Amino acid sequence: MPILDIVTFPDPILRRKAARVTKFDDDLKRLAADMGETMYAASGIGLAANQVGVLQQIIVVDVSTGEGNRQFTTFVNPVLSDGEGSEVDEEGCLSVIEYTSTVTRFRKVKLTARNLDGKKIELIAEDRFARVLQHEIDHLHGKLFIDRISALKRGLYKKKLKKILRDRT
Repeated sequence: MPILDIVTFPDPILRRKAARVTKFDDDLKRLAADMGETMYAASGIGLAANQVGVLQQIIVVDVSTGEGNRQFTTFVNPVLSDGEGSEVDEEGCLSVIEYTSTVTRFRKVKLTARNLDGKKIELIAEDRFARVLQHEIDHLHGKLFIDRISALKRGLYKKKLKKILRDRT
């Protein structure tokens, strides 16, 4: 399975809304497998299709702990509802290089989605799992975690990013 290139901010594809998946076939399964391998190769715990340049509503998530029990789950056309509570925690993103910040998210959410065969999934996610789902589903709507921080912090990051990109050339 090939490792896909992860798109980084400020690439405009990260700001586009992903389309609903209507075809549940081997191509979708291959994309999910490639996304999972890409996520692991980048030491991530979640990845949205936008982040690999594909505008389809598909995310992969693995919040397990430890190398031995790695097993990602794929959610297609995911929708969150019934958010409860509030929790502030540190977030980073494979598409937002060299930056983390505290972000407020719901502590508990209800997820409705499809699996790779098109079968409906409903579950309640809490704590870290809820945070990762919210983060990845934001990507599918063209939103990044830096959109959830103050304008001042976002501005400082953009200045830092310009310097990082300038130093790489």
